[in-house]
Amino acid sequence: MPLAREVSFATGERIFNEGGKADRFWIIHTGTVALDLHVPGRSAAVVESLGPGRLLGWSWLVPPHQWHLGAEAASPVRAYEFDAAAVRELCAKDPGLDHEMCIYVSGVIARRLRSARVRLLDLYGPYGAGEVP
Repeated sequence: MPLAREVSFATGERIFNEGGKADRFWIIHTGTVALDLHVPGRSAAVVESLGPGRLLGWSWLVPPHQWHLGAEAASPVRAYEFDAAAVRELCAKDPGLDHEMCIYVSGVIARRLRSARVRLLDLYGPYGAGEVP
């Protein structure tokens, strides 16, 4: 937490765009953030909504450090922002922290992948294709 700084985003404010440089991440304190995926010829598809206590951004940990999704504040958001380079440097010095961070972020990636898959099936697949058995 000594590396964190409090930030806020207004409703509708873009936090980051798919393909941009992933040089920071956030822990949401209040509000909701919509994660979206660019769909050519259409408006962005929201694949997941994140609320308080959730990690916003994992691409900072995985080279080439570019956002895989976009993010927009769906309501007023307050969050703790972390500088990715500083956190990666701490992880390089502390193998235990590095291991815990990798385990945590890989769990986030797995949940986001599942959520994106289900949402895209709901939007574009046959009726009921995105339902969880």
